[in-house]
Amino acid sequence: MNQLQLFLPCAAGVEGFLADEVHGLTGLTGQDLLVGRGGVLLRASWRDALRLNLHSRLSQRVLVQLAEQPYRGEDDIYALASSVAWEIWFTPRQSFKIEVTAQHSPLKSLNFAALRVKDAVADRFRAKAGARPDVETRWPDVRIHLHLTREQATVYIDTSGEPLFKRGWREDKGDAPLKETLAAAMIAASGWNPHGDAPLPLYDPCCGSGTVLIEAAQIACRIAPGSQRRFAFEKLLPYQSHVWTAIKEEAASAVATTQVPIFGSDVSHRMVDFAQRNAERAGVAAAVQLRGGDALQRMPPCEQPGVMLLNPPYGERIAAAGTAGRDARERMGQVQRAGRETAQTEDGVDFFQQLAAHWKKHYAGWQAWLLTPDLKLPGKMRLKESRRVPLWNGPIECRMFRFDLVAGSARQRPHTEAPDAS
Repeated sequence: MNQLQLFLPCAAGVEGFLADEVHGLTGLTGQDLLVGRGGVLLRASWRDALRLNLHSRLSQRVLVQLAEQPYRGEDDIYALASSVAWEIWFTPRQSFKIEVTAQHSPLKSLNFAALRVKDAVADRFRAKAGARPDVETRWPDVRIHLHLTREQATVYIDTSGEPLFKRGWREDKGDAPLKETLAAAMIAASGWNPHGDAPLPLYDPCCGSGTVLIEAAQIACRIAPGSQRRFAFEKLLPYQSHVWTAIKEEAASAVATTQVPIFGSDVSHRMVDFAQRNAERAGVAAAVQLRGGDALQRMPPCEQPGVMLLNPPYGERIAAAGTAGRDARERMGQVQRAGRETAQTEDGVDFFQQLAAHWKKHYAGWQAWLLTPDLKLPGKMRLKESRRVPLWNGPIECRMFRFDLVAGSARQRPHTEAPDAS
């Protein structure tokens, strides 16, 4: 277990930030840490796998790669899964589940591919132990992942269980909650660092249930994101409780108070209450300052200019949950008749144009980072972005736009194209 091949999947656009995070947590470099499509590959120890589950804010899971080979049909997949020594990972008394993902696979049925992996696992246990584990689709002890490309099949065992964005503190949420991993990616993309020489205040004027603020506050307080949840590795045979206890105690000893101001407000007082309760459960209630108020009217929460970081109300974000899989423009068209969530003020004036005017009048010197699926939003706001970072909110392609706010109109400044940051 001292040399494992790990794969940490993440949202598109986050791979580079995740590689930086993994380097900071493990010290790995070079061929031991590679950026792939949709995640990061690394050679690391079992202990590293446990620490990454506890500390990673950007990865979706920590998977251990067990076998990989070219394939042409389901029999090749059966042979691949049969070659894995499952008996060193779990016992016949435990339950398991197969999950399959694919990119351009020639197979006609992914369900049949999952069935072949299940058969291989069961047959190997019967041959080795005389008994086979049961399949459990809802709450399995063990999750096995099969990933198929056009020519290559890879088998993993999952050390995380529930996705890592489920931190364990969010109980109160709104209609379209931002995933914690995406909130952490927004913070990473902005470069906000509460531990630098001169850390800047952070403010989310559309904070909703507080996801961005809570992620930022936990970073500032050095609270491990996984400190309030359980993990799948606790049911795997390599697990040793004393090792895991030592890792958690090391993380707990690093927790500290922070003096970096972190603010949030929302037009809905109900959402502010949600954010306050979530912050209490996350252990950061003392690190954030929350209040109600419309983003079009809120004055700066402090005298020192800082960083605004927001995922504002927007039709695309609301629509995705109910109409996933439809064309993005169709989803946008449906919700643009719905009211305030379509980014329109009650009197019909564009919300973002008013927001930009408010910022230019009252927030000179601030950085504003805004996550949106509208790639033409800077033009609508009459602001010129100084940077744009591609990120995906689930199936929705978005951009993080950075605006360096100055007093007065921004339209008189030279207009130069800001390239996408990779």
